[in-house]
Amino acid sequence: MAIEKWKEIENGDEHGNLEKPLMKREEEEDSSRNYENGRSIHMVYLSTFVAVCGSFQFGSCVGYSAPAQAAIKEDLRLSLSEYSMFGSILTIGAMFGAITSGRIADYIGRKGAMRMSACFCILGWIAIFFSKECLSLDIGRLLTGYGIGVFSYVVPIFIAEIAPKNLRGELATLNQLLIVTGSSVAFLLGTVVTWRTLALTGLIPCITLLAGLSFVPESPRWLAKVGQEKEFLSALQRLRGKNANISAEAAEIQYYIETMQSLPKIKLVDLFQSIYIRPLIIGVGLMVFQQFGGINGIGFFATETFASAGPSVGRIGTIAYACIQVPITVAGVILMDKSGRRPLIMVSAAGTSLGCFLAGASFFLKGRGWLLDFVPVLVVAGVLIFVASFSIGMGAVPWVIMSEIFPINVKGVAGSIVVLVNWLGAWIVSFTFNFFMSWSSSGTFFIYSLISLMTILFVIKLVPETKGKTLEEIQASIHSQREVEILN
Repeated sequence: MAIEKWKEIENGDEHGNLEKPLMKREEEEDSSRNYENGRSIHMVYLSTFVAVCGSFQFGSCVGYSAPAQAAIKEDLRLSLSEYSMFGSILTIGAMFGAITSGRIADYIGRKGAMRMSACFCILGWIAIFFSKECLSLDIGRLLTGYGIGVFSYVVPIFIAEIAPKNLRGELATLNQLLIVTGSSVAFLLGTVVTWRTLALTGLIPCITLLAGLSFVPESPRWLAKVGQEKEFLSALQRLRGKNANISAEAAEIQYYIETMQSLPKIKLVDLFQSIYIRPLIIGVGLMVFQQFGGINGIGFFATETFASAGPSVGRIGTIAYACIQVPITVAGVILMDKSGRRPLIMVSAAGTSLGCFLAGASFFLKGRGWLLDFVPVLVVAGVLIFVASFSIGMGAVPWVIMSEIFPINVKGVAGSIVVLVNWLGAWIVSFTFNFFMSWSSSGTFFIYSLISLMTILFVIKLVPETKGKTLEEIQASIHSQREVEILN
């Protein structure tokens, strides 16, 4: 029955009448021309800017602990284990945020979820600012972790649902760009201000987001899903411009959502049905490969990695690492809707594999006392190639694809699972990195290199190209492919 339903979506109604969107190509082309003539996407840009304040907040939280470490330990007399708890509890909070993010975004809307997340982060930063001992410090960090766990889901979803299909990839990639920027800004500010002042700077993106949300519309697709038809049309018109002809796009969204809502309400176990399993495998698989390629282990301990290869390159390598992420991520933003998702992620994975291989080779040579003069250069080159390659594709593309591939009726449940897998993978990799390095530095990087190569095979086999397609067209494409697989 599910497959038949998808055939109706793709080919027309149950009577064979091609009267709905996705079917009449000539009408679509005419509407597209009218739409282009009247289109104004200033509100799309403004809405995206407001949303990625949450991404900047994400980066600020992640980047806070490193520059604040020495001062917090000294002022509050924390042991190394107590400070380690402070750092890692962010990920625990983010896991809880990930578990609840989809349901929250479905019940109170994308804007409501972002408002709630900002409030959690504000409370967390205030608790950190006023901390006199480790308990309040940990509570504050846990609250900010929960907030960014929700942000990590709702920001890319919101951007994907408001953006025109030709700009969706580019705009969604801004999520990763602002995460990287927020982390870099927190790191740099932490070298010139106290840890309490640095905590107060974390309030700025939250306040900006709360203020900005008053001026931007809710996601039209969410409004259509909850039956607010008047608000849906108004939001879509604001996003596309007052002179744009939105009739074809509005009808397509409504028909798709009506079809989805006619299906049974989704529970966690329902995700394993044949109609949903493929997008679930794609979303979870991309997050597994993103995290288990080693990004959090290599990123969190880059300074120690450089120092272990040679004390002379530690400072140079760390500065270069901090400077390279933002411009390369910008390049990824530009390429997202030009090259397509699949080529970008495969080139990125090939680069991360090469970077890890070079770093692993350097430690292999060092362990045998060969070419010792070249070891520091290979380590720095390998890590920088890794982070540059990750920033251009592997960092952002999985989040973009995650926001595109799930039907709206399962987006809440499935999105929460995917985000939870991402955070769980981040914790596992960052927790085990030093243990692996103690076992074998070269072996650690060779394992990460192999996982990156496996990413390429995974993308070739399972991941569809979503560039230039509406969210509804992506769904029809995924399930028509699935139908062919079943018939064969």
